[in-house]
Amino acid sequence: MNDSFYVTLTYLHNKIIVNNTKKPSMKKRTKSKYNVGENPYKKSKGIKKVFFAFSNSFSGFSFAFKEESAFRQELFLSIVLIPLALFLPATFVEKILMIGSIMMLLIVELLNSSIEAVIDRISLEHHDLSKKAKDLGSAAVFISLMLVFIIYLTFIVKYC
Repeated sequence: MNDSFYVTLTYLHNKIIVNNTKKPSMKKRTKSKYNVGENPYKKSKGIKKVFFAFSNSFSGFSFAFKEESAFRQELFLSIVLIPLALFLPATFVEKILMIGSIMMLLIVELLNSSIEAVIDRISLEHHDLSKKAKDLGSAAVFISLMLVFIIYLTFIVKYC
């Protein structure tokens, strides 16, 4: 056998043995001390909770409409494309696919806006991870927009 092969095998064998030994300084995991009862935002229950959830959703929708120009543009696009989906002589499933793609675009835009808001809250200064997170959110919106374009183009070509 080759000497370098033997040295490599010995090294790997020793590395495996060293890595598999238990370290005495490792701490055991403890249960989280988080208690839902201590959270001031989790106090409401029942119909009151549903009301607050609806109120928060409406507030988010209102904020997105007022503050996010991309959301307004995509909402305008949905106002144009949803009636188009309903008036095309498509099957029920095809109509749901068209309308669903628009709804998904709006959802992804809202999630992207929330990511951007959280990053801006943490810091307004430039950071590579902040840029990465914002760019990934933007890429998700772009993919959703391309999906809407492909689905609608396919059905418009099919039925017109």
